Formats: sequence, structure tokens, C-alpha cells
Amino acid sequence: MSVTDSMYQQIILDHYKHPNNRGELSQFDAEVHHVNPTCGDEVTLRVRLADGEIAELGWVGEGCSISQASTSVMSDLVVGSSVSDALELQEKFLQLMQSQGHPDLSEEEIDALDDAIAFEGVSQYPARVKCALLGWMAMKSAVAEATASAESRSASTQAGE
Repeated sequence: MSVTDSMYQQIILDHYKHPNNRGELSQFDAEVHHVNPTCGDEVTLRVRLADGEIAELGWVGEGCSISQASTSVMSDLVVGSSVSDALELQEKFLQLMQSQGHPDLSEEEIDALDDAIAFEGVSQYPARVKCALLGWMAMKSAVAEATASAESRSASTQAGE
């Protein structure tokens, strides 16, 4: 095992044992529940947006170390980011997961992925890719739902003026 592989395994283990942003938010704009039927991983994710940014994100879930650690890493990276930056990062992570171990990412994109690059090796195992993507896809859905809800409220307010 290379030093890099060992380091990546340690990052995944650390996030699994000490997950970031784990817990339910009491005030949120959207809640989604995603399940990976292949292996039974589950995540319920809540998000609160403010001024075009992901102000807060909380999640609870159960499943393998990859799904739980990946959700932790994702939450760490997107809280405080603009919605557009978070969705762009989600696309980069999806690209990484579809690379089958041969990502075509620039140094800048690798740097942006930060700890998420630790999941590069997972991309070589198609059955595990869904595990790694679970939290990321839940975030994407929750942000879309929260954004649509905010736009709907804004349109209703403007129509009432």
C-alpha cells in the first residue's frame, strides 16, 4: 500500500469515526432522505440557505464507512459556500467517482476537492461509488428543493404586492 493510499484511508476513517455536521437541524429550508438500495445506506439531510449560501447543513444516517465519511467530508466542504460553488464541487466529485481511478482533474480541481480526493480509489469499485455519492446527491437535492421553495415564496410575495 502506498503512502497516499494509507493517508486516504486514514482520512476516510477519521471522518467515519468523527463525522462533521452530523445531527438534525431544527430550522431548515429543505429535508431529503436518500437510500442506496444496493447496500442499505441511508441519509437524511437538512439544509438552510441564507443569501445564496449554504448557511447550515445537518445530517443523520447509517451505513458503511464510505457513505458516512463521504457525507461528512461533503458537509465540511459546502457549509459556508455559495450554492453555485457547492453544486460545482458536487459535479467535480461526481466526475471523480466516474473516473474509475483515472480522474481527469486539474490541480485546482483536486485542491478544491480537499479531503474528498481521498475517495478516488472508491471509483474503481462500481458497487461502492453509490455509497460515496449518497450524501452528495442528497445535498444536491436538498439545495434544489430549498432554492425552489425560496423562489416560490418570493414569487408569491411579489404577486401579493
